[in-house]
Formats: sequence, C-alpha cells, structure tokens
Amino acid sequence: MCGRYASSRAPEDLAGLFEARWDPRETLAPSWNVAPTDQVWAVLERPDRGTGEVERRLRTLRWGLVPSWAKDPDGGARMINARVETVHEKPAYRRAFTRRRCLLPADGFYEWQAVAATATAKAYKQPYFITPQDASVMAMAGLYEFWRDPAVTDEDDPAAWLATATIITTEATDAAGRIHPRMPLAVAPEDHEAWLDPAHQDVHGLRALLHTPADGRLDVRAVSTAVNSVRNNGPELVAPAPER
Repeated sequence: MCGRYASSRAPEDLAGLFEARWDPRETLAPSWNVAPTDQVWAVLERPDRGTGEVERRLRTLRWGLVPSWAKDPDGGARMINARVETVHEKPAYRRAFTRRRCLLPADGFYEWQAVAATATAKAYKQPYFITPQDASVMAMAGLYEFWRDPAVTDEDDPAAWLATATIITTEATDAAGRIHPRMPLAVAPEDHEAWLDPAHQDVHGLRALLHTPADGRLDVRAVSTAVNSVRNNGPELVAPAPER
C-alpha cells in the first residue's frame, strides 16, 4: 500500500508544472509526512459551473475516498488506496475511475520493512523513502469523489460537500519491491491530458496509461523512524538514516 508520502512543492510551482489553474486563497503547508485524512494537493479537470468549459485545476482534497453513496464519511481513512487490479470493478471506485480521475503530486512515498530482534536490540519497522532518481515530481494516479453531508441543508454551502481522493496501487517491482509488495502507480507527463479528461471513459485505455513511477528508476533509502509518528514533519524525515 501507500500509507504515507511527501509533498513539499509550493502550489505555484505545481500549478506551473501541471499547467493548472490555482486559487491563491487555497493553501497547504509543505509536508514530508502526508498521512491518511490529511488535505493534499490534487490536479483534476472539471467543467466550470458557470461556463461549462472543462478546466484543469490544482486544488485540495482529503486523502481517503468517501463514496458518494456512503452514509457517513468515517470509512474514508480505510480507503486511501485502490488496487489497479480491481479498481474498475469495485463499487466504491468504478464510477470515479471512469469519470473522476486526478493526479496527486509527490516527492516520494514511504514504505516499511520489519527488522527482527537481535540479542542487543528490539524488533522494529525500518521506514524507507522511495523517490525518483532524478528528483522529479511523481504524478501519482488517483481518483476523487464528492460526498454530500445531509446535515447541511443548503447544497450551495461549501460545508455541504466533502471532496476526497484515493491513490491507485499495483504490485511493487524493482527497488520498491524489495521493501513492500505494493506501490503507487503514476502517469507520465505525456499522458496527463488523457488521464484527466473526464470524457475519456474507456477502461482498457485508461489502465494502459498507468505505469511505475519514474519508469522504475527509483532511489530507495532508509530514513529515520521519526516518520513513524504523524506528529513529526520536516525535511529531515527524508534524509538518509544513520547506520544502526
């Protein structure tokens, strides 16, 4: 799975990179420890409510998808990942896969590997940071949904709607596969337009756009166990860990 990642780029940089419109009133602090239920940056395309013209936007969504038909939003924290093998079939994801796709920009993602106890040390889980070797932004493939809060009577009230997202994952390969069996999928820059286009609804064509991040050219490095706590945040979390 992908349960934590880093996203430290400024929104103005992301908006330029993805050629997306961004409202400067919408802000997020850089995060090197993005966790489930956090607000995250997403790139998506939707029709403008006034003109009907489809536009590309950089906006925030909550990580952990809540289907539109859910009775409440509590299950979102468990739906941070959608398996590519079944994403087009599962009731929670299949409509979003054909109509509401997004990109989630990331510096890289974390995975953990169990380390057995020794005569002098307790067992622990060693975190690893997995990032493109060229330090480029990963455009993780995602889906998004809108959930209507029935407790808010005015549907034009922003509080009436919860916008959430999930990351599509696949079987891990190459360097990442040595750490954890699953990893996020990404979309190459030349395929962003096709992936984000809400009119593109061919399942097989969409699945063909998904690839291993950085085409598998990934750097994997052990980092501090400080990332294990969501209370910790900062660039030091992605620095190589000292040898134990």
